[in-house]
Amino acid sequence: MTAESGPTPPSERIVALDALRGFALLGILVINIRLFSMPEIVLSNPTAYGEFTGANYWAWFAGHVLAEQKFITLFTILFGGGVLLFTRNAEQKGKDALGLFFKRSGWLVVFGLVHAYVLWYGDILVAYGVTAFFVVFLRDHDARSLFGLAIVLLAIPSLTEVSVALTSQAGDLASTLDPPASTLQSEIETYRSGWVEQLDHRVPTSFRRQTEGYLGYTFWRVAGAMILGMALFKEGILTNERSSRFYRRLAVGGGVVGLALTLAGVAFIETNDWAVDSILLWQQFNYWGSFLLAGGYIGAIMLLSRRFAGGAVTGGLAAVGRTAFSNYILQTLVATTIFYGHGLGQFGQVTRAEALGLVVVIWLVQIPLSVLWLRYFRFGPMEWLWRLVTYESVPPLRRG
Repeated sequence: MTAESGPTPPSERIVALDALRGFALLGILVINIRLFSMPEIVLSNPTAYGEFTGANYWAWFAGHVLAEQKFITLFTILFGGGVLLFTRNAEQKGKDALGLFFKRSGWLVVFGLVHAYVLWYGDILVAYGVTAFFVVFLRDHDARSLFGLAIVLLAIPSLTEVSVALTSQAGDLASTLDPPASTLQSEIETYRSGWVEQLDHRVPTSFRRQTEGYLGYTFWRVAGAMILGMALFKEGILTNERSSRFYRRLAVGGGVVGLALTLAGVAFIETNDWAVDSILLWQQFNYWGSFLLAGGYIGAIMLLSRRFAGGAVTGGLAAVGRTAFSNYILQTLVATTIFYGHGLGQFGQVTRAEALGLVVVIWLVQIPLSVLWLRYFRFGPMEWLWRLVTYESVPPLRRG
């Protein structure tokens, strides 16, 4: 049976899922590097801080169009598919699937809390762990109902932001989206200081993101994307079981429409001269465009994995994907060491173009390191620890 006419071999499906996860994890750093290196506001309003012309503008433009929200969306979709994969495997082995899943998710929340309050406020693990407690109960629903529910949940924060944009005064939005220079300078000085001083910003920011930020925005988008991932998994889309023709259409259709919608958003905000009362409306273009382009990326990586299952590129991406948890934490450790005061103290001193160059350097370290690690070990260090606390037994780490 050919890839065109039916399912691909199980070995290729594993490579495809891992490669897609690795691709997403690497892409996430393109945007996270901005939060590591600059004040938090740059993610909502890139004009609020830093040079925004020439190479720095184009570094922002490329990141916004190709990466912003696309890769975190893709990663969240894959996490949703992983909910089904984990519970199905546990059930097939006769284990208490829900009990194990709750323990696994609970430990993910613990890891995320440590990550957020000790290292970096931009943590996503807490949101994933908490949301997983809810979405797992939907695992037996059919793909169509999951898809419908996902759209409803995803629409909630979008409609909320549109409502705020249309009813708020410009002055109200300016205080949030265009903070005074003194506020930005205070954040810069905080992160150029020692680890203890950084707590003044990291602790309240993490708490805000995990409470009002989670309830008002993050839960709906994360839950919607996870449920969408469950639907795509059930349809065989994430496991490379569809035809090559299907994936070509997904790659081209999702890519073209997603890029067009995101580019339309750039045109909209620049036509409005980055006015603060237009920023929330502008963000809706990318909010929805990110799902379409993420779909395009799924199609492209599935085709790549199908044709070059044993290739260097696919193998490198798959190695990163198999150690995604460890690589996620590694990105934080490297970036905070470079930018924060307990390390090199470069926070607020690196341009967008320079930060993007640093992303490439980190990629060039992470990919071969992941390949090399998996030659000798079965799991990444964080993956191994996660298994240990979930199953309460010591999994073999070394190969052979």
